Amino acid sequence: MMSVEEAIVGRHCFRAFLPTAVPRKLIARILEIAGRAPSGSNIQPWKVWVLDGAVKEALSKELTDLYDAGRLGPREYNYYPETWREPYLARRRACGWGLYGLLGIGRADKDKMHAQHRRNFLFFDAPVGLIFSIDRDMEQGSWLDYGMFLENIMIAARPFGLETCPQAAFLNFHDVLQKRLSIPAEQMIVCGMALGYPDPGAEVNAFSPERLKPAEFVTFVEELK
Repeated sequence: MMSVEEAIVGRHCFRAFLPTAVPRKLIARILEIAGRAPSGSNIQPWKVWVLDGAVKEALSKELTDLYDAGRLGPREYNYYPETWREPYLARRRACGWGLYGLLGIGRADKDKMHAQHRRNFLFFDAPVGLIFSIDRDMEQGSWLDYGMFLENIMIAARPFGLETCPQAAFLNFHDVLQKRLSIPAEQMIVCGMALGYPDPGAEVNAFSPERLKPAEFVTFVEELK
């Protein structure tokens, strides 16, 4: 078994998976472990919609067809800031161009960019796709709790040889997901996630952007003003 440190430090977004099926009992076990995430007053605001097999393939085809046709809808909430500024703009660019650089995609390669982004809607060929939703009347605290739940899934999967990729791209098709998955109108889509056994031969899986050192984001308070 991995140590907690190994599970956390070794985690990054995987974008290529083997077709090996993941047993539903294992998926349920990982979600049960993740469900131990803390939440204010223990309200546990998460809902998970699990897709595999023919259902996942059918949804992926529908979404990739819409994407190829340029029919992306607006997102129900802003995952990113409306106006980018430093230092976040530089970090975003470093991440994006680091990934594209590894894949040999240049700034003028619009078709290759399209193809790579399109893979989001295939769950990067992972055998399992997860869609997450939350009741619309939940406040920011519950969204913070949700983040801990999502992190738990990503960490809990690793000792079983599984990896993940959380995906905000699905937010552009929230209406399609709502309808096709019969997600109640009083809930909204939080994000998606690919889950599966990573392809060890895929170069893209070597990409892991740099993280800040504690000195860059931590302040030890020596005295109060």
